[in-house]
Amino acid sequence: MDIDVLGALDVRENGVSVAPTAPKPRQVLALLAVHADRVVPVASLIEELWSGRPPRSARTTLQTYVLQLRELIGAALARGTGQRPGAGPQRRTAKDVLVTLPGGYLLAAGGTSDVREFDRLAGLGYRAMDAGDFAGASRTLAAALDLWSGSAFADVQTGARLAMEARRLDESRLCALDQRIEADLRLGRHREVLAELTVLTSRYRNHENLHAQFMIALYRSGRRGEALNAYTHLRTTLGHELGLEPSPRLRRLQQSILTAAPETPPAPARAAHRPDAGQAVGR
Repeated sequence: MDIDVLGALDVRENGVSVAPTAPKPRQVLALLAVHADRVVPVASLIEELWSGRPPRSARTTLQTYVLQLRELIGAALARGTGQRPGAGPQRRTAKDVLVTLPGGYLLAAGGTSDVREFDRLAGLGYRAMDAGDFAGASRTLAAALDLWSGSAFADVQTGARLAMEARRLDESRLCALDQRIEADLRLGRHREVLAELTVLTSRYRNHENLHAQFMIALYRSGRRGEALNAYTHLRTTLGHELGLEPSPRLRRLQQSILTAAPETPPAPARAAHRPDAGQAVGR
């Protein structure tokens, strides 16, 4: 089984999509897919489907959705063996793929998962950053980010559980993106990342590290005034929206641009996990 959730939902068995079009069965499959090979409790599925206000028939209705999913899985399995569903013994049945266990259900993937591959590549990229291999980090993190085709569960109606998973995944994506840009800046690719950072700082108006990277890229591209304007814009946004001043690191960066006196580059660090980590202006 191959699972994609980093964008539109697509779950395939034998190359055949088993994703239903009906919204609620699709929600069930999405939650099972993002937790593939782990038990998802019945209570979690019910919370996802009915947001804390389940009908009396919730468990029965959930079982109906599971049966619908198994019908789709069974048809895909039969297509792979050339059999009609129910026309004889099969090596793997729908109940082997979507398993009922005490307290919940488990989707036995046994194939690819874009979430797992993203986590694997992102981990390799972070380790490359820690080792000072910025070229390897940039390349590996870019490969991880290429797995995304949109927001997680982009075409799925989300309840509380899936919305939480989507936020978690989107945050992981942003961390990887932040570090890929950091690696590119350390490689002197400031002009290459300018357009991307222009979009990102507009989207993430309070994200200090992205704004710091934008300021650095502008400064190194000979656009000192625009780098200072980016700081002023961030300071205004933080003040109006959160009642905060920029961090000491951002203030030091502004001063280094004002005086054209580059700071000493710090040791490589994952800014996503250490908010005080930063990139110096000069190279």
